[in-house]
Amino acid sequence: MEDAHAAKLRSVVVGLGSYLPARILSNFDLEKTLDTTDEWIVQRTGIKQRHIAAEDERTSTLGFRAAQAALADAGLKGSDIDLIIVATSTPDYTFPSVATQIQAALGMTNGFAFDLQAVCSGFVYAVTTADKFLTSGAYKRALVIGAETFSRILDWNDRATCVLFGDGAAAMVLEAQPGTGSVTDRGVLTAHLRSDGRFGDKLYVDGGPSSNQTTGHLRMHGRDVFKHAITLVTDVMQAAFDDTKTSAEDLSWFVPHQANRRIIDASAEKLGIAPHKVVTTVHLHGNTSAASVPLALCVAREDGRIKKGDLVMIEALGGGFTWGAALIRW
Repeated sequence: MEDAHAAKLRSVVVGLGSYLPARILSNFDLEKTLDTTDEWIVQRTGIKQRHIAAEDERTSTLGFRAAQAALADAGLKGSDIDLIIVATSTPDYTFPSVATQIQAALGMTNGFAFDLQAVCSGFVYAVTTADKFLTSGAYKRALVIGAETFSRILDWNDRATCVLFGDGAAAMVLEAQPGTGSVTDRGVLTAHLRSDGRFGDKLYVDGGPSSNQTTGHLRMHGRDVFKHAITLVTDVMQAAFDDTKTSAEDLSWFVPHQANRRIIDASAEKLGIAPHKVVTTVHLHGNTSAASVPLALCVAREDGRIKKGDLVMIEALGGGFTWGAALIRW
């Protein structure tokens, strides 16, 4: 735990913004092309619909629009940002990065920008990474973006995976501000990241420039992912509680990765988090990978649930496996 009497820089959330493609693909739409039903999908995942990027929309397009919204929310412009981190597994190109494309689109010629790839855990990883840059005192503001076009890497004939994912983007502006070093400070209080490459064959894409020079399709062993997910994410969440000497009772909101309603509910129950504190958007967006946590944060902030001073837990698990959790005082 932080020394309660030591002054410390904190990475404070000063802006949020999101962007979802206009096209909505419902479960009933999928019934027309797949051997599946709305009832089957909802019962197993909680998903009712997902957004799909238009032909002229790329990951950088979605991320740029989310970035614009977040900057407007913060009352800032591109030149006020020192660092852009884009969490994505679906970049426009092998290179240049999505982050540098967004940097250019924002008219930002200062600072630096890079992509971070941790699949569905990407946003938690990116927030944690930005926090290290800001609390070092070297940089003032960071723009952290989760942006995905997973519809481009799905096998639309595989009913076990294509019903799960959607496209979208959301962004957060973090600013280094002085704190007291106590858990009453606003900003990122603690973060815990983990990975275990032994699980790489449970959730992966079967292509890439160095393997078969293709984009490939997403492949998943769903039961294995489900089996491990609850234990892994609750372990890092408990570590966050332990590090700050807080508990589920102190938590204002739990904003988990939106992959599967059953995993969300089971994780909350295991840690004793009351159902009314759980933010769920999986029914609206499906699994948007690195965009899912910030999209859920945007929904809960916009509808008035998340307020200044609230204690918010974010967590996610993704292919690799990668997983992590962060505790943020809003």
